[in-house]
Amino acid sequence: MLVYPSGIDLSSRTLRHLSGLLAGHRRRIGSRWRRLTCGRQALLVLAHLRCGDTYARLAAGFRIGIATAYDLLAALAPTLQQAMTTVRKKAYVILDGTVLPIDRIAADQPYYSGKKKHHGMNVQVLADPAGRLIWASDALPGATHDLTAARNHGIPAALAVDDIKCWADKAYQGAGPAIRVPIRGKHLRGWRRHHNRDHAKIRSLGERAMAILKSWRLLRKLRCSTTRITAAVRAVVALELAT
Repeated sequence: MLVYPSGIDLSSRTLRHLSGLLAGHRRRIGSRWRRLTCGRQALLVLAHLRCGDTYARLAAGFRIGIATAYDLLAALAPTLQQAMTTVRKKAYVILDGTVLPIDRIAADQPYYSGKKKHHGMNVQVLADPAGRLIWASDALPGATHDLTAARNHGIPAALAVDDIKCWADKAYQGAGPAIRVPIRGKHLRGWRRHHNRDHAKIRSLGERAMAILKSWRLLRKLRCSTTRITAAVRAVVALELAT
């Protein structure tokens, strides 16, 4: 296999942050020797997450696993309860869901999203009024409806406790008073039409948070076990919030 140098569109600050986490972990477990330095191991993980390089391709240049770094990063991502500390400081938040594509076959029905017309994992995202990422949920099978996913994660209840305003799309109809959705109907007129137009302008900023997630190319087409996808999402969130 041929090996060639390449680049990653991330700052050295991100690399130093992850290297520091790995160095601290090695000290805690008393690790005396590793094939790679902390910096090189951190570079491997960032190449996997940001560029979506497969294990086979990375092995040619690094020859080491990434599970440890994955778990370290995933543990740093905020839980919903922790994220609510940030949410309470915002005028409002934006809730949206996405289905991250996975490589599954037609027989894997729980993972098939009828809305997106492909197999995937449902992830719920909270963003601030500027579209900055605040929190991302654990991944559920792609067939899960956004409203069901939000309820499973306890999002409507968490927002209602502090009466936090939240904008979301029509998929969240019936989620509760804390979550504001568009008025239903196709041919609306007058104030109803203007209301939905204003609602869409506010909610559209949440797409920035989705774009941030998907700038990490691994999440554009996940080829790992579905049991590892939550860790991948949480690792990306931890890096985004830390840098």
